[in-house]
Amino acid sequence: MSSSRPVLFLVSADSGCVRVDAEAPHVSVMDLGVTRGDGIFETISVCGGRAQALEPHLDRFVRSARLLDLPDPDLDLYRQAVFAAIDAHDDVAELYIKTVMTRGVEGAGVPTGWVYAAEAADFAGARTEGIRVVTLDRGLRHDVAQTSPWLLQGAKTLSYAVNRAALREAERRDADDVIFTSSDGFVLEGPTSNVILRRGDTLVTPRTDQGILPGTTQASVFEFAQAKGMKTEYAVVPIAELSSADALWLVSSVRQAVPINRLDGVERSIDVEFTARMTAYLLGRRD
Repeated sequence: MSSSRPVLFLVSADSGCVRVDAEAPHVSVMDLGVTRGDGIFETISVCGGRAQALEPHLDRFVRSARLLDLPDPDLDLYRQAVFAAIDAHDDVAELYIKTVMTRGVEGAGVPTGWVYAAEAADFAGARTEGIRVVTLDRGLRHDVAQTSPWLLQGAKTLSYAVNRAALREAERRDADDVIFTSSDGFVLEGPTSNVILRRGDTLVTPRTDQGILPGTTQASVFEFAQAKGMKTEYAVVPIAELSSADALWLVSSVRQAVPINRLDGVERSIDVEFTARMTAYLLGRRD
């Protein structure tokens, strides 16, 4: 087990970014991020000192803040804290960074912000051998972002109780992860990931106007595919196309691209070579 210790920087308009003891308490029990899950976050993979897709992550951080009617995060401060956290952390194979902003203590009107860095778990097995996935109905139509924007579908919020419940349900069904589907029959996303299908030489992911969080890792995978001469497509994907796809992946920061080797109890073949090339690209080891 690694002996590396996490690194924490508090971020505020008054103090800038200040390093503090990551194991000491810093957030009030009255903070709305704690009591209501009222806040936003991003998780950024770091390999070889390089923050993967940092600017897209920061852009999405701002987008989530606006969806929640939060003040725009000071990206200069958060960017400074990200680089400082990378520099301050022990040299490890893979690191992850969390940028967080809450609405702050109830009634104070001042956001709480921090940047946290810690060593990433070892996902080598999932990346090479694949994972078991089940589909679960999210209970919302695929057009919910247009019909009911107050439900905040497509924002990366701290309110993760439903996502954690879905993963516990997956475990009860002898699976590792979940693909959410809409109540009207379309593929959406995972609790912490985007879905990618391969049809021949085309990679497909569900369109982000369906209440899906725009994926920074998914975008990087599409860049990789386009550089290899493949086609890419954002589409409305019927559930049946999961079974007929040539290959399936869940992609996310830190875990990167993991192939699906079983879907709803049905075994699937995985493309080990293509997945390895995709992962090498995501981790910065360009081929």
